[in-house]
Amino acid sequence: MQKNYMESLMRYVFIFCASISIISIILIFFFIFRGGLPFILEEGITNFVFGTTWRPTASNPQFGILPMIVGSLAVTLGAILIGVPIGVLTSIFMAFFCPPKLYRFAKPAINLMAAIPSIVYGFFALQVFVPLSRQLFGGTGMNIITASVLLAIMILPTIIGLSESALRAVPASYYQASVGLGATHERSVMNVVVPAAKSGIFSGIILGIGRAIGETMAVILVTGNQPVIPTSLTQGVRTLTTNIVLEMGYASGRHREALIATAVILFIFIIILNSIFMMIKSKGDKR
Repeated sequence: MQKNYMESLMRYVFIFCASISIISIILIFFFIFRGGLPFILEEGITNFVFGTTWRPTASNPQFGILPMIVGSLAVTLGAILIGVPIGVLTSIFMAFFCPPKLYRFAKPAINLMAAIPSIVYGFFALQVFVPLSRQLFGGTGMNIITASVLLAIMILPTIIGLSESALRAVPASYYQASVGLGATHERSVMNVVVPAAKSGIFSGIILGIGRAIGETMAVILVTGNQPVIPTSLTQGVRTLTTNIVLEMGYASGRHREALIATAVILFIFIIILNSIFMMIKSKGDKR
């Protein structure tokens, strides 16, 4: 009797916790859209999303966020191109090729990377990457390349941790069967185990990309925060997140509404990207 009571109690506790998560998402969705959607409709979706001029405090204010959208896409794509291959290959090394003595130090170090605050990453990049970029490419050193490298480093712990877990979750019989058929250790890992773990690896990549899109404090320090559409990788940009953080403190009236509307676009942007990745992942799983 006591056992059945505890099982029923814990079931309701789990349902309650799951409901809180769902309700939280609904409330975030509701309040953001309630605050930003009226402004987008008044300003016009085309003018707001595809406008190239951001002058919210001028006598004739203009609220075009296309430069920030391009900036977010540029630094996120750069982080993906740099961070995803390094993260996935590192996870493969950690799971199948890393010597035990090295693993005892490498694993805690990677976990520690995930615990470092964003502002610390940003300050490190400001002191190291920005001067290096200035020497190599000229300008201020605060540009797309610097931000992409920084974000690539920041998403590594997420990708490595989840990908390694996915690789270790593959049944050992897959690897043993491949070796038993005469395949080498390297071929068995890359051609059998890695494809079997692709679902978990892809989930880690999605979460890593989500962090890259939503990162703010570190990006503020190294992008230059220029609300213009860049014409090269060595130019400064401003992302959607940094645009909100930089100006929300003193914004009021239409300016504040425009920043909340920017959050709406960012929210939609993240939903679209995650939906695309999940569709790709589900198609891969069916195969």
